[in-house]
Amino acid sequence: MIDVKEKKAEMPAVASSVFESLSSSLHEQVVFCNDPETGLKAIIAIHNTVLGPSLGGTRMWSYASEAEALNDVLRLSRGMTYKAAISGLNLGGGKAVIIGDSRKDKTEALFRKFGRFVNNLNGKYITAEDVGTSTRDMEYVAMETRHVTGLPESMGGGGDPSPVTAYGVYMGMKASAKFAWGNDALHGKKVMVQGDGHVGENLVKHLTEEGAQVFISDINAEQLNHVSATYGAAVVAPELVFDLEMDIYAPCALGATLNTENINRLRCQIVAGAANNQLADEVLHSKMLKDRGIIYAPDFVINAGGLINVYSEKIGYNRQRALNQTEGIYNVTLDIHRKAQSEGIYTQVAAMAMAEKRISDISKVKSTY
Repeated sequence: MIDVKEKKAEMPAVASSVFESLSSSLHEQVVFCNDPETGLKAIIAIHNTVLGPSLGGTRMWSYASEAEALNDVLRLSRGMTYKAAISGLNLGGGKAVIIGDSRKDKTEALFRKFGRFVNNLNGKYITAEDVGTSTRDMEYVAMETRHVTGLPESMGGGGDPSPVTAYGVYMGMKASAKFAWGNDALHGKKVMVQGDGHVGENLVKHLTEEGAQVFISDINAEQLNHVSATYGAAVVAPELVFDLEMDIYAPCALGATLNTENINRLRCQIVAGAANNQLADEVLHSKMLKDRGIIYAPDFVINAGGLINVYSEKIGYNRQRALNQTEGIYNVTLDIHRKAQSEGIYTQVAAMAMAEKRISDISKVKSTY
């Protein structure tokens, strides 16, 4: 394990770029985990622990380069800080990525070794499932550390957090509709759900039950056909998503789909989805959305249901309590839209300001975790 806070001299060729990234993003700690025997290559990023220990899922992905993996984990962990703060949770922001193909590189030994690295952080980072990992993987991690959430219900955990994440996105979407159109009814509204995995499918379920006209797109043809057949959603080819006339665009796959090219093609009034880091550039693309008259529900606000769900495992899991707390995303989202409107700022800026105020207030009470 190499902790870049303490081992700068051991990696002079890389350290300057890594520390430059950390300096600009204000991360407290980044840990590189390498174990040739199990094939583990992972990065754990801890962004801010003023509110409490950092909690964030472990993503397993076939990154094109180690630099891409580092950039992803830095962005994701930073987003977790804001997500926890805006949700009123006593948690900091952290995230981990494992470099590898989740379809063929998973082993018990790999995840147990990862659990040892997590354990070495003595509770400063708590992990959970994320893209490419599952509750089963977290069971292996739990064999080596108690600093893990997202466990099966049979082990006292909350199981798959995806339904709660989707419910929070649905609440944020309805709040955005209320702000845009004066009421939060989604019946008859055209909603494009891009990415129909566990979260996307549960969101489609809520939308179709309310009578929305749902369109779906995903690179996984089998899952796409399943969701279409189950809920009667219309399939749209990935290359045509941004040319579809719709009321709401819900990105629920990977991030950065809101970039210069795609925003210029968007034909909707609201963006509200589950994907993390939807804005390729927070400043530039917040402005582009506002200039085009598109209302943006900040992703770290409305996709916080999953974090709320796994956090509740630490205080004695109760699914209904997690859902009730997630329902509060509706009012928080409305507050953000109103603050942005009254102050003439972007919703992303408004949400971050609210989160940063809570962190600043609590920093007067205590330092980092």
